[in-house]
Amino acid sequence: MTQTPVRSTTPLRRTWSRVWNRLPTTVTRPVLVLAWLSLVLQIALVGTGGAVRLTASGLGCPTWPNCTVDSFVPTPALGIHGVIEFTNRMITIVLSIVVILVFLIVLRMRTQRRDLFVLTLIQGLSIPFQAVLGGITVLSGLNPYVVGSHFLVSVLLVILATILVYRAYNGRAGKGFQTPGWYVAGTILTAVFVGITVLLGVLTTGSGPHAGDNSNAKALAPRNGLNQALLQDIHSIPAYVTFGLTVLLVAIALVSRRGACWRCVRVYSIGLLGVEIAQIIVGYVQAKLGLPIALVNIHLVLAVILVAAMTALLLTQRRLAAAPERVARGKSRP
Repeated sequence: MTQTPVRSTTPLRRTWSRVWNRLPTTVTRPVLVLAWLSLVLQIALVGTGGAVRLTASGLGCPTWPNCTVDSFVPTPALGIHGVIEFTNRMITIVLSIVVILVFLIVLRMRTQRRDLFVLTLIQGLSIPFQAVLGGITVLSGLNPYVVGSHFLVSVLLVILATILVYRAYNGRAGKGFQTPGWYVAGTILTAVFVGITVLLGVLTTGSGPHAGDNSNAKALAPRNGLNQALLQDIHSIPAYVTFGLTVLLVAIALVSRRGACWRCVRVYSIGLLGVEIAQIIVGYVQAKLGLPIALVNIHLVLAVILVAAMTALLLTQRRLAAAPERVARGKSRP
């Protein structure tokens, strides 16, 4: 009589088995925390990346992974450029860790919550893609169109992170919308003008004075050659159209009382309007003051916050596939 051989379990397999069994099968508070961190860090990375470019700090840390040959952190000799570049590097590393963790934590629920799994997978794949695109940006001599595409990829990642946070709280999207079709159409139209505003903003920045290189260098980074003053005026047109449409969306949401969904629509539409007001004020002041670096960077960060708010307003009008799960004592909606 032959005996069936018993497979030996390696320490690595036992460790992975324990880790796998500890992964959640439903959305838990750690999932929500990591989802929020991925969104906040994506926005923060836009801010620090913008600061690197606007202050010409791309070589603030001349080596990698250390900041200098002998130091991991920036030395006083590197000045503020070293601090800015090092900060951007650290946020990139932290974001990469968070994106990997949020992917792992939803791995076990990939069947029940395929939406979360796909969103986190795309974010994970974006890490090497952004790294390659960043390298192309440097090799292109900071070509404004390549730099702009780098920013637009970040915008898309902010959208994905916003969807991740929303879906983690509210569950999978169902079929159809909770609000009337004409209101959904108005929201989509507003989103289209937000997109046009962002695209024209990228072109306007590419024609402006902040090339991203050292202004004392012999060869400055190229500009796109477009008329900056004209682009600023053109850029403001869809921005004001967006503002007008948002005011209309807010007014309709405030007078609409039927249905619980209108409460969330009011909150998100008012939030969107607040971001737009801040963006318009900063944009106007920066143009009048000759594009100071601090205001330009604030304008840049507000642009991705605007996109996130617009995304949330669209999401809150979709029907849910099922009743959202409550996490601890948290509410169903963020």
